[in-house]
Amino acid sequence: MKRLASLLSASAMIALALPADAQDHSMHDMQGTRMPSAKPTAKPKSKTKPKPKPATPAPRRSQPVTKPASAAPAKPATATSGHQGHDMSGMAMPMGPAQPAPAQDNGAMPGMGMPADHAGHEMAAMSSGEPVGTDLPAGSAPAPTPPMDHYADLQFPPADMAHARDMMMRESGGQTMATVMFNLAEYQARKGRDGYRWDGEAWLGGDINRLTIKSEGEGVLRQGVEAAEVQALYSRAIGPYFNLQAGVRHDFKPSPSRTYAVIGFEGLAPYWFEVEGAAFLSDKGDLLGRLEGYYDQRITQRLVLQPRAELNLSAQDVPESRIGAGLSSAELGLRLRYEITRQFAPYIGVSYEAKTGQTARYVRGNGDDPTTTSVVAGVRIWF
Repeated sequence: MKRLASLLSASAMIALALPADAQDHSMHDMQGTRMPSAKPTAKPKSKTKPKPKPATPAPRRSQPVTKPASAAPAKPATATSGHQGHDMSGMAMPMGPAQPAPAQDNGAMPGMGMPADHAGHEMAAMSSGEPVGTDLPAGSAPAPTPPMDHYADLQFPPADMAHARDMMMRESGGQTMATVMFNLAEYQARKGRDGYRWDGEAWLGGDINRLTIKSEGEGVLRQGVEAAEVQALYSRAIGPYFNLQAGVRHDFKPSPSRTYAVIGFEGLAPYWFEVEGAAFLSDKGDLLGRLEGYYDQRITQRLVLQPRAELNLSAQDVPESRIGAGLSSAELGLRLRYEITRQFAPYIGVSYEAKTGQTARYVRGNGDDPTTTSVVAGVRIWF
């Protein structure tokens, strides 16, 4: 009995003398928490021996295997190990260096990034150290030819895509349209006899090709029309702002009537000047020319001041039409209009017209004044 009491006392003293870190923490592991490795604990082999030899405990699944005492002690895990040592469901993750995340293959998903073959080529070039993309040296080599004009043709039937593109162009400016416009339709009050004048055009077509009809003329009240002409022209756009025109012109007045072949242009010059020019070759071999232009200076959103000029030229004398060689006539005008709407704008102004050279002599021979100043009132209309 005394011997049993001595053994119990010795066992209690040995247990109290053991270090705290040798105690078993297997029941205290928490998910995501790494406990320090336990040192080997000493357990007595039998109750008959007062001092048991230390024995290496079997490694638990939640802790790494403890090396023998003769080996160098393992370094404790530091805070830089990240999440590598976190326990998951009571099982320890193996310790090791962080592995880089695999590169995502953008070519594996359609519509995202570059195709797989291009991605592989770029990755191979980068791994070998070859320059790619903007790292390439500057040069003058032409850009690679695209595989085709329209990528959508790879996904849809080309005939359907061609029809869709044609419909898009028609809806974005390729429609057939028509406009009628009288830039001048006015009454002219002047000394001696009052008169009237018109200048207008109509066209049918699209943005590129049009059929254009032009007409202009003048007359005297109670004496009828003195001059009248009509032009039928094919108009072709040769740029964003200019059209090339060709066709025929027929003069009804003055007598005798004449028919001309026409080639000319019209468009919007720099600084917003509307310009127009044409050359006329008659069926009698007479060559005439005309230049005109005007500028719309907006005073307000509705009030517009329009200076206007027109020059008529001839390559030779045409006695039948009372036209002399050179600059035959010139007209300068200044008109102020008020746009009730964009399509309807009454105006008032002044116009000065002068016959020159041989044409002026023809007019004096008829007993008329070669220069005329008129106060005008009219309407500019289009629809």
